[in-house]
Amino acid sequence: MGAQFITLEGSEGAGKSTAMACITAQLDAWQVPYITTREPGGEANAERIRELLLHSDHLADETELLLMFAARNEHLAKVIRPALAAGQWVVSDRFVDASFAYQGQGRGIAWSTIEFLERWVVADTQPDLTLLLDVDPATGLQRAAQRSDKDRIEQEDLTFFEQIRQGYLQRAEQDPGRIKLVDANQSIAQVQAQIVDHMKAFKTGLEP
Repeated sequence: MGAQFITLEGSEGAGKSTAMACITAQLDAWQVPYITTREPGGEANAERIRELLLHSDHLADETELLLMFAARNEHLAKVIRPALAAGQWVVSDRFVDASFAYQGQGRGIAWSTIEFLERWVVADTQPDLTLLLDVDPATGLQRAAQRSDKDRIEQEDLTFFEQIRQGYLQRAEQDPGRIKLVDANQSIAQVQAQIVDHMKAFKTGLEP
């Protein structure tokens, strides 16, 4: 199997950290070389932009989108593409689908604008598999409330996160071959079982 690009998506409280551990455990079992990374961030300059995104006051919606893609460009150029070229699998906590969900559906920016930036910045470096942790927004926010200080985006209201969920589901409808839904309202064990099933099906599809 050649290098593969896997992304993990989901709103606040969806359980991405636990899901990431499940994915990497499966990759360890397969003994494939891989790296894990995240967005926004994953690279030194992109991490600096992450700080602006999550902790700046009164950030314009369009600025938020442009900063996301600026960070993504650094991430792609210096981390994702070199790793894939070296034969490593890449597992990223969020990628471009998040921009359609958060800045598109959540902030109300036209999807055509995001599609333009996607063509320019992401181009052909698209994920091979995306696991979308779908959680009821109220449930997700309840879980997220147990964390420490909330960042700028986590402080948004329930309506914002309901819009995000719709954005993610719309993306899944557009690309069901790549984006696999995981019911994240279930128990951790049940969520992990779904992830393993999707990962095994993905691997089977790669085998000759």
